[in-house]
Amino acid sequence: MDLTLRGKNAVVTGGGSNIGRSIVLTLAEEGANVAVFDVDEETANNVIREAREAGSTGELSVQRTDVTDADQVGHSVRRVIEELGQIHVLINGVGWDQTSPFIGQPAEFHERVVSINYMGPVNLMRAVVPHMVENGYGRVVSLGSDAGRAGEYHEAVYAGAKAGVIALSKSLAKEVGRQNVTFNVVCPGLTIAEPESAGRISMWSQEALEYWTPERRHSAARRYALKRLGTPQDVANVVVFLASDRCNFVTGQVWSVSGGYTMM
Repeated sequence: MDLTLRGKNAVVTGGGSNIGRSIVLTLAEEGANVAVFDVDEETANNVIREAREAGSTGELSVQRTDVTDADQVGHSVRRVIEELGQIHVLINGVGWDQTSPFIGQPAEFHERVVSINYMGPVNLMRAVVPHMVENGYGRVVSLGSDAGRAGEYHEAVYAGAKAGVIALSKSLAKEVGRQNVTFNVVCPGLTIAEPESAGRISMWSQEALEYWTPERRHSAARRYALKRLGTPQDVANVVVFLASDRCNFVTGQVWSVSGGYTMM
């Protein structure tokens, strides 16, 4: 199926590792021009190199961007618009958390979780959505989490931030739908990075990866209807589909890509 993305211009935050990496590679495979916003330039550049080696002919670039810094976000967005002329697709892919009990977590940790997982998408939308409205076209897909739909053990503040992304996306879908700008959210289940795609400063540290032994992965998979854990490509497939014009009558929706972990 032609997803109509050839020649479209996309911004992907957190595109250097794990799910974001697969989204970038899939967009590039579909012929899109992709700007990767990431604080880890080395990892992001590796993804760009991988996309080119796979045969991508689109314009691919990296903008070192901390999504929690509104000024940096604005600068990077303006630069992409100058270089490509228009942003058609925004993928809010950045996410971060460390699981632990809510009681005892310091305020600084809570602020960081909210800053990355909620204010990051807010900053990107504030910079990009007016441009999309002006041009009468836009596709915004944000990564949520099933934790944001149903709550999750030891992820209270993260779940709250992701729930905020869902409500933000639904509200904007109603606000600017008449300008042909759509907003959808994709909620992955547990998606463990492979070592080569984890990124140096990803939440998937070496310690986190070592925790998820084959035995623990097997135990976790038993909670999923499909009896397996998801892969980054499983998530990327749905994200890129929602970013395409094959979904031009879909907005304000939340898609769980979690093998039936939640059903709602």
